[in-house]
Amino acid sequence: MLSGCPVSCVTMPERLGEMFIDVWTPLIILWITVLPHAYMAPKNDSHIFSIDNTMELNVLNDGQKVLNRSKRGWVWNQMFVLEEFSGPEPILVGRLHTDLDPGISKIKYILSGEGAGTIFVINDKTGDIHAMKRLDREEKAEYTLTAQAVDSDTNKPLEPPSEFIIKVQDINDNAPEFLNGPYHATVPEMSSVGTFVTKVTATDADDPVYGNSAKLVYSILEGQPYFSIEPHTAIIKTALSNMDREAREEYIVVIQAKDMGGHMGGLSGTTTVTVTLTDVNDNPPKFATSQYQFIVPEDIAIGDAIGRVKANDRDIGENAKSSFDIIDGDGRDMFEVTTDSPTQDGLIRLRKPLDFESKKSYTLKVEAVNIHIDPRFMSGVPFKDTATVKITVEDADEPPVFSSPTYLLEVHENAAINGVIGQVTARDPDASASPIRFSIDRHTDLDRQFNINADDGKITLATALDRETNKWHNITIVATESRNNSQISKVPVVIKVLDVNDNAPEFATDYEAFLCENGKPGQVIQTVSAIDKDDPRNGHFFFYSLLPEMANNPNFTIKNNEDNSLSILARHNGFNRLKQEVYLLPIIISDSGNPPLSSTSTLTIRVCGCSSDGVVQSCNAEAYVLPIGLSMGALIAILACIILLLVIVVLFVTLRRHKNEPLIIKDDEDVRENIIRYDDEGGGEEDTEAFDIATLQNPDGINGYLPRKDIKPDFQFMPRHGHTSTPNGVDVDEFINVRLHEADNDPTAPPYDSIQIYGYEGRGSVAGSLSSLESSTSDSDQNFDYLSDWGPRFKRLGELYSVGESDRET
Repeated sequence: MLSGCPVSCVTMPERLGEMFIDVWTPLIILWITVLPHAYMAPKNDSHIFSIDNTMELNVLNDGQKVLNRSKRGWVWNQMFVLEEFSGPEPILVGRLHTDLDPGISKIKYILSGEGAGTIFVINDKTGDIHAMKRLDREEKAEYTLTAQAVDSDTNKPLEPPSEFIIKVQDINDNAPEFLNGPYHATVPEMSSVGTFVTKVTATDADDPVYGNSAKLVYSILEGQPYFSIEPHTAIIKTALSNMDREAREEYIVVIQAKDMGGHMGGLSGTTTVTVTLTDVNDNPPKFATSQYQFIVPEDIAIGDAIGRVKANDRDIGENAKSSFDIIDGDGRDMFEVTTDSPTQDGLIRLRKPLDFESKKSYTLKVEAVNIHIDPRFMSGVPFKDTATVKITVEDADEPPVFSSPTYLLEVHENAAINGVIGQVTARDPDASASPIRFSIDRHTDLDRQFNINADDGKITLATALDRETNKWHNITIVATESRNNSQISKVPVVIKVLDVNDNAPEFATDYEAFLCENGKPGQVIQTVSAIDKDDPRNGHFFFYSLLPEMANNPNFTIKNNEDNSLSILARHNGFNRLKQEVYLLPIIISDSGNPPLSSTSTLTIRVCGCSSDGVVQSCNAEAYVLPIGLSMGALIAILACIILLLVIVVLFVTLRRHKNEPLIIKDDEDVRENIIRYDDEGGGEEDTEAFDIATLQNPDGINGYLPRKDIKPDFQFMPRHGHTSTPNGVDVDEFINVRLHEADNDPTAPPYDSIQIYGYEGRGSVAGSLSSLESSTSDSDQNFDYLSDWGPRFKRLGELYSVGESDRET
């Protein structure tokens, strides 16, 4: 430190350590100076481990360089303190010493850095460092501090500060922990011994490089002989072969991790591993029974299920799925079997219609085969099973059967009314062969355009047909058995209306041509086309011509384009809209039908003013009187804008007016009152049905009879038999009328205006009834002295009754 002699950190508690160093210096010089110097010496004090006499260049305060020879002592840059150590006095960690200290010099040692002054305290005179607190290596493993020797009088440094480390030495005070536990793992069933299951990991907070405090060894406490664990890698493997999931699916394995290499005295921790065996396909499907029998009516629809066959499989999931097939039998072409996905049952369905008269029973051989087969188990039992299915056909009254599933009829649109356009036939497939009657489902022929002969099924025309209105007609014919009207069948009949030439051609649209005043001769004014509502087989071909009297029209001529279109051409130029604004050109259009039809359509041609490039600008004479630069279109646009602005202003004013109006209109004259009646006295402490209609049913009555409790009858009457009310479906009106009648004719009580009875106080009243009407004793035998014991609320009542008794006695 001073004069090149740094602070030495002596870990021996006494100065005897220095004597030990002087004796064994020649032997341990290399171990102390070379290795620590290479790995532990600070970079700013590379000579801290030297022990011989060296020349050192020192710089004095005035800047002069002085070459001094000094003898260095033992210097360590690390100290150690045992964690969790506690005692009555602070622990001596080590001692700082400099060769500049002859023992009586004025040198003061200063300690700074992590924990200096709080955790670690130094004696400034002797250099002894003590740990003042109990240390935990797991919280902090080392502390970096700086030592310096200064003159105690001037506080000037005698040598540069030296940095050293105090390491907290570990003890085995932490047990292993499985931070990710408990674990869950899966392994396929029937796995061989040594199959990997999972790997667990335990951690130990102790120092892994010091001693065996963090050296862990794993073992199984529970889970043998099914599983094993490698002691050092913690890999869990199967230890028993052929573990069957169907016998046991889940195993709980308890794993222990012990430190100190597993030796006695070490700490341990445990975790659980839940191992679930996953399924493999090691079980074949098995039919619940070897033979199934089903009875099927012959009128069952195609595609309907006639029965189910069940093949049980002890496996689960995909391994339990099976496919079904008919492998033999006389009904392979009549039936099919499919797999019902939700239930994994074999569903037998009908493929073709059954006929009891031709065949009454069928026999099938059904096979169930696993879809996903594991090759490891194919050498054992076959993964399939078979069962026999017997199907008995039951006779049924079948509906009529048409000779065709659908009928297509063709009829010309000019066919005669009541003429036959087609016929349908049907028969009864049963042996009884009931006669058949035919009819039309009028829901499919709302206009009643067709009729049918009920006996032979001939269809006739009831009204005229028009192909241009409706080209197709779809009706339904109903066949009914004469002996059983519930047996009916329906068949669709499609009627196609064939075309006849009954419509003349006409313009495709209302054409309006425009002719420029400055047009040229031979210029095409307009191209028109025609349409014909008819639909000839060979397509349309139209002929165009002018009226005979206009064949030599001086203004216009026509040209057939040979594509069913016509072009109108101008014969000359110099048209003037002031002289004639509109020209009408009649054109004759003829079709190629048999017989041909024709019509005359008139083309309107307007003379317009055009620009030099032929763009139409104005087509009426009034355009000449308009102001220059302002066309009719511009005026219309201006007027439209003005109207739009007016509409916006009106809407804005209307919305503002509605906004100021109140949202809720209050009518001061609309005064309504709620009448609430409080005259219901209830039925006692347990009466929770004060407004329930069920209280009218006398819950304690016998056959609807409840004895009156507001009077004391002189003699006992038999219960009145009224209408018995039940909790469900109470006729309130009838019930009240009966009660009124009984009250009016009861000789034991005066008439009452109301039948409301307050004698029922509920069941199980704690205080009991206060009424004296049900008392079996007479008034003279009744003693009311006990009312005074009930408290101040009943004191006045007791006095009143006592007065009454005195009056009776006098």
